[in-house]
Amino acid sequence: MKKLIICCILLLSVIFVKAQDRQAILKVMETSRLAWNKGDLETFMQCYWKSDSVMFVSPTGPTFGYANTLKNYKQTFAKTKTSMGKLTYAIKKVELISKDNAFVYGGWNLKYTKSSSLGYYTLWFKKINGEWKIVVDHSS
Repeated sequence: MKKLIICCILLLSVIFVKAQDRQAILKVMETSRLAWNKGDLETFMQCYWKSDSVMFVSPTGPTFGYANTLKNYKQTFAKTKTSMGKLTYAIKKVELISKDNAFVYGGWNLKYTKSSSLGYYTLWFKKINGEWKIVVDHSS
């Protein structure tokens, strides 16, 4: 009976930790979305790992490094706040692969005054120094 109780406690603690990590990832996504919609690319980029190893893959090809990714975002979107549009996410899946790695899949939509664009993303999140950060972003 003791073994069964211990197993149940361990199982519940694993489920609880996974739920907390999932919520933390969703919070990172929401914080970045809100920053985008304020025209604040510096805060938006806080969801990414500040490393030369971060990789962003777009339809034009891969970009390596945090600084290069930020530079690309600024060149493409930061002319004016309205040129950034209003960002929404449709998060389809958050899968915790291990205690330090997660996979997120969903869609994005940028709504402008007279048009919109949309696509999909797959994100590899890694828990680094206790914080969930995007290490690979494949957006199309």
